Amino acid sequence: MVVGAFPMAKLLYLGIRQVSKPLANRIKDAARRSEFFKTYICLPPAQLYHWAEMRAKMSIMGFKAEAVKPLNEAAAAELGAELLGEAIVFATAGSCLLLEYWRQQSQRRRKETQRRTSWDSMRDEVGNLAQGIEELEEQVQAAAPRSVLEELRAELRGARAELRELRAQLQEVRAEICASRQPQEPQE
Repeated sequence: MVVGAFPMAKLLYLGIRQVSKPLANRIKDAARRSEFFKTYICLPPAQLYHWAEMRAKMSIMGFKAEAVKPLNEAAAAELGAELLGEAIVFATAGSCLLLEYWRQQSQRRRKETQRRTSWDSMRDEVGNLAQGIEELEEQVQAAAPRSVLEELRAELRGARAELRELRAQLQEVRAEICASRQPQEPQE
């Protein structure tokens, strides 16, 4: 009781997503260790995220936030590394979705091309059949009408009857000639 083929592409995409998690963790560890990576890659998005989060929370609670105190460097580096790891997982999942979308579109285009090709071949075949029908109609139009054919058949029958009569007459003439050629027996 097979419902359908297991989609190998989806299994592959799931595997890619699972591989992206450890890759994101390794990048987070490298971000924590590298001063350049931490300063220029992790800290600015972390501070921006913290600022936007605090402004949103304060406005939801009804307070007016004049200035938001920035995170300390260790907390910002940790938050930036987490954001980077999540961005990598999200980018991997998004690229998998785009790849699946592209695959579905190419499959749809291929089916459409096959459908169009079969449609064109059927249309050509119908055209050929229509042309054949037109030729047959022309032949029927060119052929003698049925009444003329029946008249010709009647004349042919009459001609055959006359031929039979002529053959019978010919037989009689032959018989007479043969009879006249036979030597007559002397009469005693």
